[in-house]
Amino acid sequence: MSQQRRRGLVSTTAVVGFVLTGLLAWWLQDVIIPYDRPIWGLFDYQLDLDVYRAGAQTVLDGGKLYEAKLLGQMDYTYAPISVIVFIPFALMSFDAARIVWSIGIFIALYLVIMLSFKSLGHQADWRLRTIAVSLISVMMLLEPVRTTVWYGQINVFLMLLILADLLRRMPVGSDDVTQPRLSGVATGFAAGIKLTPLIFIFYLVLLRRWRTALGVVGGFVGTIAVGFFVLPAESWKFWTQTMFDSNRVGVPQTSGNQSARGALANLIGSDSPNVVLWLAIALAAVALGMYAAVLAHRHGQELLALSLVGMTSCVVSPMSWGHHWVWFVPLVVLGIHFVFDAGRSSAERVGAGVLLVAGFLSAFAWREHISFAIWLVNQTVPEAFLTGLFFKDGIVWLRWFTVDPYNWVFIGVAVATIVVARRSATRMSNSPSAAALPG
Repeated sequence: MSQQRRRGLVSTTAVVGFVLTGLLAWWLQDVIIPYDRPIWGLFDYQLDLDVYRAGAQTVLDGGKLYEAKLLGQMDYTYAPISVIVFIPFALMSFDAARIVWSIGIFIALYLVIMLSFKSLGHQADWRLRTIAVSLISVMMLLEPVRTTVWYGQINVFLMLLILADLLRRMPVGSDDVTQPRLSGVATGFAAGIKLTPLIFIFYLVLLRRWRTALGVVGGFVGTIAVGFFVLPAESWKFWTQTMFDSNRVGVPQTSGNQSARGALANLIGSDSPNVVLWLAIALAAVALGMYAAVLAHRHGQELLALSLVGMTSCVVSPMSWGHHWVWFVPLVVLGIHFVFDAGRSSAERVGAGVLLVAGFLSAFAWREHISFAIWLVNQTVPEAFLTGLFFKDGIVWLRWFTVDPYNWVFIGVAVATIVVARRSATRMSNSPSAAALPG
């Protein structure tokens, strides 16, 4: 990347602007839901982290992990290997665990942002690091990221593993045998905890990156082997029974289920959407997402390609809560990169800015206040502060979008990728001297 193109993002004016935006985001977070609001404040719940701890404690106490009702009514849904990760948190107090976990999320977000910028050719100097720190608070205005912090969820850590692993790719056209050693293994480990990253095997096969695909398989099989060695009975139950019960995660007709199956269930008002229709939509989503991802890869946009594959996994999963869609984080970085890319035309940069704002607003943590008592997992609360566009159903004619905004963002990103890539290919074929898409 040329100095001119890089300097636009990290100029003094831009850095100051990002810092001020980050500070504004911290204030706006408190406006959405005050930090000190009991239960609903950003750091005042962490239910899922408590479930992780309870699952690990169940194993330490000799209980049956997939039969226990954790915290009174919650099921454990991850693979047995995950318990090993959560045991240290079970040995802490809950207050200590959520402080450590929240700090870990901030660090993971910082690393994801830095990895994303570096993959786009930006130099990791103090200016870029300052921008990355500022963007952490901006990213937390996104519903997927806010609920990751609020629930104490794991998805941002899995995304970090995948990006750190698969962004170690050499330039387009390099031989697969020259891939970094152990490439794919970390992605396989992520899949061993939560199955959805297995979709990256399909992407790697399409690219004929056989060595990396085998690395994912090896890492995944390794987690199963370790699970059987440490917890043989629980591993047998999970891999032969529990993993096939999607209702343990939640019923399809749930506000916030941002998968294709959830969209069908919420639109028709049924917990049993037509299976054939769902599978047809899921297959179409895989075809669209993978085609766009392969095109992005061929044009040197590996971060975009991986983000598309990650989003595709959310679309086709039977149950995708909002916090599964943490792939909005690298997409925001991509949008910022394109807006500041002096190598693109003004029209392209304005278009990138429009898409960035539209996507950000679609995933924004819009607040919905419920002023009456509701049941929240294992307690009755006097009021509720829900976040996410999918809780906004006041505009009836727009419900087709608001009930399922993340799937529509996925479609928009995939289609935009295909259109830009094909136009670029057309320009190249018409003009042999035309350059490839800028990175």
